[in-house]
Amino acid sequence: MVLFKRKPVQYLPRPTIEDDSEEVWVIPETNEVFTKYQQFLHRMNFYKQKRFICEITGHSSLTFFEALRSETDGSREVNSAFPEPLKEPVLRKVQFSTISRIDSLVDQVFEDFKQDFYPGERVTVLLTNGTRLQGIVREKARFPELMNQDGSIERRASSRYLVKLVSRPNEEALLDDEHLARDRKIFTKQMLRSFIRNTVTRESWTGAPWLVKPHIAHEYRIDTEVPKHLQYGNRVGGKKANVAAGKEEDESLFGFFYSKQRWPNLKSAGKGHKSKVSLRELAKARDDRYEEYQRALNENHSFAVSGDGTHDGDWQTLEDSANSFSVVIQNGPPPQPPPPPIKYPIEDLDIPPSHSDKLRPSLKFLTDDQHSEHLDMSPQEDNLLRGNIKMESVGPLLETWNTLNVYCQVLQLDSFTFDDFVEAMQFSSHDVTCELFVEVHCAVLKMLVNEEKDQDGAVQISLPALPDEESEEEEDDESGEEEAEEPEREPTPPRRTTRSSYAKAEAENLKHQLESRSRSGTAEVQVHRAADMFGEYGWIDRLRKRDFQKGGWELVMIGLLHRLSYRPRLRNPCDEILAHLAPLDREPTQNTAQEQYVTLDVNLRVRALQIICMLLLETKAIKNYLEECSIQMTEFRKEKIDYQRARKACLEEIRRLHEERKQLQPENPPSPVPELEELTDVKMTGLDDDSEAAADTDDEDAHAGRSLRRGADRAAERKRRQEEERERKEQAAKLPKGSKQYHRVLKKIEEEKAKVKSYEEQIAILDNDLREADCPRTRVLGKDRFWNRYYWFERNAMPFEGLPTSSTASANYANGRLWVQGPDDMEREGFIDLPQEENRKYIQRFKMTVRQRKELEEGPAGVSNAQEWGYYDDPESLDQLLSWLDARGVREVKLRKELQLYRDSIAKYMRNRTEYLGKNSEEKKSAELEEEGPAATTTMSTRMSRRTKSSGGEDLSSRYRYRCLKWKNGAALRENGHLHVEPARPTKKAKRSTAAATATAVAVDETKEREREREKEKEKEKEKESKPTNRHGKPLTRQGTRYQF
Repeated sequence: MVLFKRKPVQYLPRPTIEDDSEEVWVIPETNEVFTKYQQFLHRMNFYKQKRFICEITGHSSLTFFEALRSETDGSREVNSAFPEPLKEPVLRKVQFSTISRIDSLVDQVFEDFKQDFYPGERVTVLLTNGTRLQGIVREKARFPELMNQDGSIERRASSRYLVKLVSRPNEEALLDDEHLARDRKIFTKQMLRSFIRNTVTRESWTGAPWLVKPHIAHEYRIDTEVPKHLQYGNRVGGKKANVAAGKEEDESLFGFFYSKQRWPNLKSAGKGHKSKVSLRELAKARDDRYEEYQRALNENHSFAVSGDGTHDGDWQTLEDSANSFSVVIQNGPPPQPPPPPIKYPIEDLDIPPSHSDKLRPSLKFLTDDQHSEHLDMSPQEDNLLRGNIKMESVGPLLETWNTLNVYCQVLQLDSFTFDDFVEAMQFSSHDVTCELFVEVHCAVLKMLVNEEKDQDGAVQISLPALPDEESEEEEDDESGEEEAEEPEREPTPPRRTTRSSYAKAEAENLKHQLESRSRSGTAEVQVHRAADMFGEYGWIDRLRKRDFQKGGWELVMIGLLHRLSYRPRLRNPCDEILAHLAPLDREPTQNTAQEQYVTLDVNLRVRALQIICMLLLETKAIKNYLEECSIQMTEFRKEKIDYQRARKACLEEIRRLHEERKQLQPENPPSPVPELEELTDVKMTGLDDDSEAAADTDDEDAHAGRSLRRGADRAAERKRRQEEERERKEQAAKLPKGSKQYHRVLKKIEEEKAKVKSYEEQIAILDNDLREADCPRTRVLGKDRFWNRYYWFERNAMPFEGLPTSSTASANYANGRLWVQGPDDMEREGFIDLPQEENRKYIQRFKMTVRQRKELEEGPAGVSNAQEWGYYDDPESLDQLLSWLDARGVREVKLRKELQLYRDSIAKYMRNRTEYLGKNSEEKKSAELEEEGPAATTTMSTRMSRRTKSSGGEDLSSRYRYRCLKWKNGAALRENGHLHVEPARPTKKAKRSTAAATATAVAVDETKEREREREKEKEKEKEKESKPTNRHGKPLTRQGTRYQF
């Protein structure tokens, strides 16, 4: 039987079905029948959990169906491999056995049957001359043990076997068990254990007997009636009888003095605690017992016995005194048993509210930070940051930043901090270009459509059809319907309701709604002129040619959003954006698009960028990148397993060397024995500072720089180690032979420890590589009692500090905040805003509703729905949050565990963010002080004209005022030689004369052989090194180099 939590899976009973036409669902493997689809899904989800155990093989972490198949295959294999003649005697031996551990039962049965053979069994015959023959046992005779009168054994019990020899058909041999043997592969403990697992069962109560399965017992005619002394009821009744007998003995006359006053229960105190029973309490208990004893002796008891054994009282007095007592029996209801102890963790909202004043630390909001950051800016500077970010735009802003940083290598973008990204989305100026804002849009747009030379500029995304194309298709369909008359269709019988049928029905319903809307809808009011901005040179052609400059990419955005507006889900947001980018009161030109994008509100900018980022995930490049990351994660896991095995082998070797060291350790060692560190299998997470430092050392350039700076120190350190090694060898040469061997063992232990340390470092590096390659989705840390979600975006798919080659890598952080998202609508309606009846029950239990409890424990700064986001940005708030979380709840115990695991890293990058923002504010103030002077009262435009500007008209001093202007896209410059917004630079072709061309052709012929030899050498090198590795011998990742696609 398949086991779940070490107990057999119990199948559900079959329900009563009154109507034969009722729709039912069946699980074929278990023959379970369900009348409701949700119950069927719930049961299937239960069976698909990888928590089942195969009873035959003992394999765990299987689904129910995998365990069932494994059990079926294992049962078939065991039944065919186990000797048939041994099955019945083994089962009779095991039946009703009370040995609890199956290992002990297997050992006992194996010892009993090791030299016991049965008719029909194939054996090996050992003749006196050493010849081995194969035979089959025909008959068996048992001879009991005979004993003499003095108790000595005259003849031990034995068996005689009549064996038919296979190689000699006409001969038979009469042998004892000493001249017979089985094949070692036929009867082993492992095979015996599998056979017993397959054929017998045992209940979970203590002392339960092993029972052969009913169908197997019927096959071999084995008695299945359990003896009474082995039945559960008799066992429990016997225990209760023993307890009752003990109580009667305590309540008897002889137990009177002992039962009334008990000695104090003395227990050994735990380590570090003193006994709570004082001497005064012991003396008081002894005095009370003695007084009770004296009082009993002084009373005139009629049952007292004289010293000579004669009775000097009167039995009638005893009867009178006995009759004078009256016994009062209370007939009230029995006392209620105490409630069972609560087994934690439980549902978080079922835990009573804390009456302390401990509140969750107050959240901070991005919408509030904008006002505080703009207070130190002049009105002219503040005008360059357009609009305030609304709360509903915070989620899309985080989603877009995370997508761009996770796939920055595919997009050929340098990583950037979230604070710089927010400022870039708000920055708008006609004179200064924000490279971060422009490059992000151009990089994403280039992924949607290929270049002209790449597959003829194929479009990588699915676009909605234009209205003209839809109308033509509808006309063709209508004409086809008029020409061909379809016969009447028979009514289709009702089909089974499944997940796919639900999805198809919903899709068809939406399609019919759209068709009816397009056919019956009147002419819509025009809100923008996006369609008029394109003639023969459409936005797709412009995108293929990478024509982005002077408003080109803004025009591509308008064309793409206009095309996407034909999707019903994106119609309203696209029309709202296009109403500003292509207004009705301005000419539909490229210049209009460029100017209008500058004045576009930040919330609309975020929405537009989010739309194209969602399209980015449909492209082939992203899918290939995810597949490459998956392959790399598989390689990293294999490599990690190898290191873990090597580490385990080293630990076993160290334990063996410790035992050898204890034996060789001299009684009076010449020097104190070095203390040996405790060896424990510590799980490496790769999230501490040491692992990060080890991963950062993959950068060979940085390693070389450190080597040059610390060359003198390392030379001195190397010289010191050489002197210490020479002194150690000289001392070891003077030691006696035993001491030399002892120190040799110590040296081996230190060497093995060094190996363990190196393996742990490699495991930490691989853990970090696995974290960075985990790109498919953003992982949530957990949820609190009120279903708020907690995110730390650096947790997976990106380096903690961003790419080391980024232009803003000196910031040393990526996001630097712990984000909190409110509950979604389903969780809020199902767990917080309860129905009236459930609210009433909750009020009876806790004197408040869940909503009131949320407001009380979270304070005024909270999030109420999934569109609201808050954050923590200082380690103190993080520690307060950890103390506020209750580990007794099922959700908060997981969240608290994750936060404790990442606490040091989160706090570190919170501090780095604070330091980075503070440094930039100081630079901004210093730049303003330098600009103050006699002309400080002039206007902003006058000062800008006097400053030095770049070739593109950028204000260089403004780079110190806004962080986002410091970012440069070095990735595009390194890989392409130009920015995304710039066109590809044509290669310069040198003019060649005819003579030069002829000389070149001759030179090519002379160098062909050399090139072939070089190619052969390169191929040999590639065979040796199939992929680039760093100095640790592992493939390069984000911290070492960049992925190549």
